[in-house]
Amino acid sequence: MLRFLQYPSGFLALIAVLVAACATPQPDTVWKDPAYQERPGKIMVIGVAKSPVNRRIFEDEFVRQLNAHGTEAIASYTVIPDRQQDDQAAIAAKVAQLGADTVLITRMVSKRTMQIYVPGTTYYPPAHYGKWPDYYGHGYRAVHTPGYISEEEFAVIETNLYEAGNDNLVWAASSETGMQGPDQDRIKSYIGIMVSAMAAQGLLGR
Repeated sequence: MLRFLQYPSGFLALIAVLVAACATPQPDTVWKDPAYQERPGKIMVIGVAKSPVNRRIFEDEFVRQLNAHGTEAIASYTVIPDRQQDDQAAIAAKVAQLGADTVLITRMVSKRTMQIYVPGTTYYPPAHYGKWPDYYGHGYRAVHTPGYISEEEFAVIETNLYEAGNDNLVWAASSETGMQGPDQDRIKSYIGIMVSAMAAQGLLGR
């Protein structure tokens, strides 16, 4: 006779949390100031990028995901023109004017290229067993594709969170991401990792 073990509901809940944690991608590095015990009420999001389009994609996606976690956020490009992106005084003035208590800055810090060997493949057309000449010739009709070296680019992107009142760094994380594929997909994936890490450390929501 089969006997089913009865587990307390708390134990099952713990298992569910552990499974979810293992399934969630994590940053390569993450740090939080242990003295900072606040939850940001309004975050000014700044994406440092040469491309205005990428800046907007970064900031819009961060704002969307932060809002989804219950934290108000502002995309800096909506209040700070591209020509003032490096004007720290203008940024500080907008942060104070809009009542943001934290500033989140994302930028790419390094890139590297990795060479990967892609092995060759051999394709055999369907064999014919009816007559021996067909079967014999089957091996000679194989199509071989030689191996080759593929180069893939990776970028390390970091995200830092600062208190607006004293400019202190309170949280930082970085992650390496592949540069293949559409920019929007890669940016969305990276931001998902960062926001999940912030939520896990109690920085988001009210």
